[in-house]
Amino acid sequence: MTLTDRYLKAVAAQLPKATRDDIIAELRDAIQTRMEDREESLGRPLSEAEQEAVLREVGHPLTVAARYGSGPQHVVGPELYPWWMFGVKVALVAMAAITVIGLVVRVFAGDMMAGQAIGHAFANVFNGAITIVGLATLAAFIIERQKEKPAFIRDWRVKDLGLFEIAAFDADSVSRALSENGPTQTGSSLGGAADRAQGRVRGMSSQMSPAARGVASAIAWAVFLLWWTGLLTTRDLRPIDLAVTIDGVSYSQLVIQTLGLIYWPVIAYALARIVFGLARAAMPGSVRLTGLGDLGLSVTRACFYGWLWMASPLSPLIRADSLQTMIERVATMVQTHDWALATILMLVVAIGFVTSLFEASGALWRLVTGKPSPGADRLKPSLV
Repeated sequence: MTLTDRYLKAVAAQLPKATRDDIIAELRDAIQTRMEDREESLGRPLSEAEQEAVLREVGHPLTVAARYGSGPQHVVGPELYPWWMFGVKVALVAMAAITVIGLVVRVFAGDMMAGQAIGHAFANVFNGAITIVGLATLAAFIIERQKEKPAFIRDWRVKDLGLFEIAAFDADSVSRALSENGPTQTGSSLGGAADRAQGRVRGMSSQMSPAARGVASAIAWAVFLLWWTGLLTTRDLRPIDLAVTIDGVSYSQLVIQTLGLIYWPVIAYALARIVFGLARAAMPGSVRLTGLGDLGLSVTRACFYGWLWMASPLSPLIRADSLQTMIERVATMVQTHDWALATILMLVVAIGFVTSLFEASGALWRLVTGKPSPGADRLKPSLV
């Protein structure tokens, strides 16, 4: 077997059977022509080393076979790469938010030291980042191999470009935020930096178009759904890992019971948020559509808070029979500086319920009138 035969055999192994023979015949003729031209220029037959040099000029068998392959020869192409990078950044921000909230709860509950929480936060974000990048790459791989690229790549509007301002919230932004107050006042500096960072995110959200908020919301809720179902693994952020007993009450058991009851409803709600976010991005000018979606989601949240208040395992701790009782509990907590967890949860649920009703009224206004809610410029909807 000659070197050319060995070379062509290696190439043929990488080709589809339907076109293998034709391609090999064409490639054999091209190689033979090169060999003959080289022999003519030298005036003698080629040595084995010179034949190998010619074959090396043709290219490695894997590379040559790829030239005859169908479809793109890349995972994420240059046209889709900026979208891939943007999606990864938004997803990582959502993952970091989930991680920070979970660990802050554990530190507040006294179940974990602050230094330990910081170490676990880095581990969680790193592990989550691997999953996010992998899923984003898989999605991009599938999109690249479609006959037509999605409409969001081909059709875009200048007024929707505020979406990409989220991608500017990167490590450099966080570093600048942490260094603005200097290194001498660590506690106040971190707190001020967090407030400024949150302000920047809110500012970007308020400037984004409905399409921008829809895409960002869909990505954020997709990350939450992956975390909720356990596909996005994290350390020490599961309720079962939380062992908190305050005033004789095992909050960990109550939370586990509550989450067991709402597991599937939360999945359904997250899927609805993802679908609604994509619908808002596809039809950003439809005020009534967004009003209908926001109305349904707001009413769902109000029902959830009402269930927590009236019938959940946490209800005996957080429910107040009257407004006066609620005010008295809050006043007692403030006067005694005894920040009872049950009272804090009561306030969170009550505020969430009232906020959901307020958002539902605004959504109903948009649905009926087809116009933005009064004060919409001051109260932009959040990403989630």
